[in-house]
Amino acid sequence: MQAMNAPTDPQLLTNPLLDFSGLPRFDAVRPEHVVPAIDQLLAESEKALETAVATDFPASWHELSRTLDVAGERLGSAWGVVSHLNAVMDTPELRAAYNAELPKATEFWTRLGSDERLYAKYKAIDPATLNGEQRQALKNAQRDFVLGGAELQGAAKARYAAIQERMAELTQKFSENALDATDAWAYYATEAELNGVPADVQAAARAAAEADGKPGYKLTLKLPSYLPVMQFATSRALRERLYRAYVTRASDQAEGDARKFDNAPLIREILALRKEEAQLLGYPDYGSVSVVAKMAESPRQVIEFLRSLAAKAKPYAERDLADLRAYAAEHLQLADPQAWDWPYIGEKLKEARYAFSEQEVKQYFQAPKVLQGLFRIVETLFEVSIRRDEAPVWHPSVEFYRIERAGQLLGQFYLDPSARKGKRGGAWMDDVRPRWLRPDTGRLQTPVAHLVCNFAEGVNGKPPLLTHDDVTTLFHEFGHGLHHLVTQVSERDVSGISGVEWDAVELPSQFMENFCWEWSVLEHMTAHVDTGAPLPRALFDKMLAARNYQAGLQTVRQIEFALFDMLLHTEHDPAADFQPVLDQVRAEVAVIQPPPFSRTAQTFSHIFAGGYAAGYYSYKWAEVLSADAYAAFEETVTPEGLPSVATGRKYRQEILEAGGSRPAMESFKAFRGREPSLEALLRHQGMA
Repeated sequence: MQAMNAPTDPQLLTNPLLDFSGLPRFDAVRPEHVVPAIDQLLAESEKALETAVATDFPASWHELSRTLDVAGERLGSAWGVVSHLNAVMDTPELRAAYNAELPKATEFWTRLGSDERLYAKYKAIDPATLNGEQRQALKNAQRDFVLGGAELQGAAKARYAAIQERMAELTQKFSENALDATDAWAYYATEAELNGVPADVQAAARAAAEADGKPGYKLTLKLPSYLPVMQFATSRALRERLYRAYVTRASDQAEGDARKFDNAPLIREILALRKEEAQLLGYPDYGSVSVVAKMAESPRQVIEFLRSLAAKAKPYAERDLADLRAYAAEHLQLADPQAWDWPYIGEKLKEARYAFSEQEVKQYFQAPKVLQGLFRIVETLFEVSIRRDEAPVWHPSVEFYRIERAGQLLGQFYLDPSARKGKRGGAWMDDVRPRWLRPDTGRLQTPVAHLVCNFAEGVNGKPPLLTHDDVTTLFHEFGHGLHHLVTQVSERDVSGISGVEWDAVELPSQFMENFCWEWSVLEHMTAHVDTGAPLPRALFDKMLAARNYQAGLQTVRQIEFALFDMLLHTEHDPAADFQPVLDQVRAEVAVIQPPPFSRTAQTFSHIFAGGYAAGYYSYKWAEVLSADAYAAFEETVTPEGLPSVATGRKYRQEILEAGGSRPAMESFKAFRGREPSLEALLRHQGMA
């Protein structure tokens, strides 16, 4: 195998994607590097596969890992760099190179996952020769072979592979359309139109227009621009203009030329292919395939869970809506509010009821200070230290950190906080490499992660300001990061987030969000942008009082997404239009009905491009787990109101460090001493 590590072609010696000596060289990667590097690594992985399936090759976990996993990791690591850059620094040249290699990479991984010769090797491994971590990884691998089509024969197998390849193309195109449709739209507003919009948002819009050489204020559909206009602009016409553009992105309802980004045909084909794949594997629908590797036992159980939660939440949502209507009629002279009015009414009622605005709060959350506060709680609770580190990065705003315990490196992470053109919307955590006791060198590889957000940048020389929602998002992604970084599992396939059931993977992320509501945590992470004064306790108390403001509406909205996703992948006929499914779900659980032109499914990247297909319910499912896990901290809080370090240690050991080395339910019970209960979630959301 060693010989494979040395590229022979001189041009490959200078290719940063083939340099595995340290951290990825993000700053050096160019589009022209992609094709030769990935082609070479595919050839190496191909060779490793053929070596591993030879009849005389031993059915040994260690030997398979040393030959196949090592080559596979090199390919996965280089491809991870390319796909990451494609998500955060998209250019036409990089996109073309990525799309040129995507079918080849997909074809190889599909073939690897369905190779019956390789499957036979794994089936022949004696579990008695393995440690607990390896046994869990073996069990997962055998399950994944079955789901990857390894038991299919002849035409069925060929069709399965063709589906995977086409799916990779379609989901990538879906993502591109959603990004391009968002980036393509801009409106240059006048000063008068921006009445009510916060000064920092106006300053950023002014700077964006100047950068384009245009007069006025540039508004876009990126959230740091879109959301404040919807919440604060007094101009209904402006709010309607942005709302229409936002909910018709990537659809046939978009304006003019933007219809070319319509994702509806892609959705129809994606759904048809998923159903066909499920049936090839012997399942009635894709929802049934999706839950095989999750905590939930069946799609039916998920649908019932969502409907019972909807029944509990809907009365609260109806009450929330009645409050909004009454306030709009009485104080804003809006007798018949439209879809583009609700965020504005919601913000105004919140200000009136709790005597504060999001904008007022935002002045206290300077991004560097928030980060400092986040690190402080993590360091205290999980007995680690976090400090700046050095690594090549893809953009000047990206920061790099290391996390240690008792002087030992646990892991490292990149933080990419700001929204920009060419960067996919939303926030996510992704792994760069896992913790792994490497079978080729015998050395322990430490994990590395990406944490990506889309916050507003600082303007006029001031640091970036975060809304409290932004702060919660940062804590959420950091929870995922911790799960990946502090693991003590040494087997790659079950370390950190690897091998964790998808509907449990949100537990550590949602768990961290709770700290954004603790005074003992918040008081250390605020400083007013102009005066430096900390967040006043009185303002925090108002925020706390408003914590469950519209919790009913927010809950039914999440259930709407989750139920739509699961019904789409179980009961829906892909040959029929998918919009009626969404309309039916809304009629059942929503209390605010969007206008007929709304096409939100067309940008629902989570399920059509992001791995959450028939799995969006995981957010609600894991919320039950995380609320109950957090209740353990509420039960053990110190007399000073601080979280208990002993409870933090137990949580770290039983949940975070265990990673995917055992079923999530076992980890939860080891921490809590019992199965999860719905009560904590309902109590936290004021619906108990």
